[in-house]
Amino acid sequence: QVQLVESGGGLVQPGGSLRLSCSASGSMFSINVMGWYRQAPGKQRELVARIHSGGSTNYADSVKGRFTISRDKKTVSLQMNSLKPEDTAVYYCNYDGLGDVSWGKGTLVTVSS
Repeated sequence: QVQLVESGGGLVQPGGSLRLSCSASGSMFSINVMGWYRQAPGKQRELVARIHSGGSTNYADSVKGRFTISRDKKTVSLQMNSLKPEDTAVYYCNYDGLGDVSWGKGTLVTVSS
């Protein structure tokens, strides 16, 4: 099974930036999707962005133009700019290799003045 470890969360002021990284270990299918989900208090987990091994990307409407996902072999990153208080959540890294799914433990992002 693929293991995922996130890093880069923290406290940032509105309008600021953060970069999240996720490192994967273990055997991965060559065709896969890696991405970021988030869960705010009292809300369901939602997709933030994902990137296919072929390079195609998908973003939630709420983060388009502000967040950028990228990947390099077994690392996926999320550059978050122009952060808003509503971006506050635990961010989870996700791997999906033809139905073989793994989750990281999550990293907290807090946007507050």
